[in-house]
Amino acid sequence: MLTDRLTATQPAGDEDNDRGDVPGWVMITVMTAIVVIALLTVFREQVTTAVKNAFDSVSGAGKT
Repeated sequence: MLTDRLTATQPAGDEDNDRGDVPGWVMITVMTAIVVIALLTVFREQVTTAVKNAFDSVSGAGKT
């Protein structure tokens, strides 16, 4: 069985070694949020203008 193979590849008594470690996806999520906040702090006006222009171009696309 597949589960037998998976459990056979893990060393005995090694199940709890990762306990307390921060998973990689949590670190990536937190670091990405920090980068986004830093960029928005520096480029807030440019981001606001770009988003406003994008919404205006989409909402005004059907008008003649």
